[in-house]
Amino acid sequence: MNRNFNLGILQKNKEWDVAIIGGGATGLGIAVDAANRGFKTLLLERSDFAKGTSSRSTKLIHGGVRYLQNGDISLVIEALRERGILRKNAPHLVRDLSFVIPSYDWWSSPFYGFGLKVYDMMAGKLGLGPSTLLNKQETLNHIPNVNKKGLRGGIIYHDGQFDDARMAISLALTATKEGATLLNYAEVKSFTKDGGLINGLCFTDIINKKDYKIRAKVIVNATGVFSDQLIKLDQPNAKPMIRPSQGVHLVLEKKFLNGPYAIMVPQTSDGRVLFAVPWNNYVVVGTTDTPISKTSDEPTALKEEINFILRNAGNYMTKNQKYLT
Repeated sequence: MNRNFNLGILQKNKEWDVAIIGGGATGLGIAVDAANRGFKTLLLERSDFAKGTSSRSTKLIHGGVRYLQNGDISLVIEALRERGILRKNAPHLVRDLSFVIPSYDWWSSPFYGFGLKVYDMMAGKLGLGPSTLLNKQETLNHIPNVNKKGLRGGIIYHDGQFDDARMAISLALTATKEGATLLNYAEVKSFTKDGGLINGLCFTDIINKKDYKIRAKVIVNATGVFSDQLIKLDQPNAKPMIRPSQGVHLVLEKKFLNGPYAIMVPQTSDGRVLFAVPWNNYVVVGTTDTPISKTSDEPTALKEEINFILRNAGNYMTKNQKYLT
């Protein structure tokens, strides 16, 4: 995938079947699909590929266990199927990961145990292993730093972990192999129209400070949380369609978990679930869901978000006070 080579293709081709704006997982996936179907496909990304959400996830390919709690069965089944397909198609990027849910109430183990058995059943042949009830000592063996006070046992279940940024780059390489033209550091500035309908766009090559104009039969807005900004290029008075929020993850020392197993906190103070996941000799803990008024390429964690994660994780883990701000 050579940027200068792709610029050369761009200069020779002024009209495209599909122009995709946004080089995250969604945009790159669309590029793979469109190019595979034989469409002349162009993708433009104003930063680097997977710059935003697509490289800042919880690193999980999960089957939607948190949606099971809300009774959204169809979404869980869809997520389990996608997890199985990803594990099959990209075994170098997706691996099995075991999760422990500590139990402090007499009803927790049978309640979550039953739910996770349903989870296993819905996964069918794409399952990663059966969920199992753990006694107190087994739970401590799996999660040495779990809060021992009142601990009754736990449940272990299996999901998937993946490298989100590498997955995005793999999609980019696949799209290129299928014939798509991908260009990063290319910022869309405006749209062109014919008879009131958009028929193309103008963008700037940020690196070379050069402007380009192309035509396209279809233009796809795959800019995620920045979608409203792109819409306003065409409709300045358009009402916002997206209510942005940010999800924060903390990267802590490996000794926060002190083991190879992840932990899932099934109920936080705001009714969400929380994950603490081993990742490259560290632990990723999150996430939050905080409404924000403005979107940014470099979002910043709020102090209250940091303390929210640590306090909720601290209800289940012993090593938490040293991190509180």
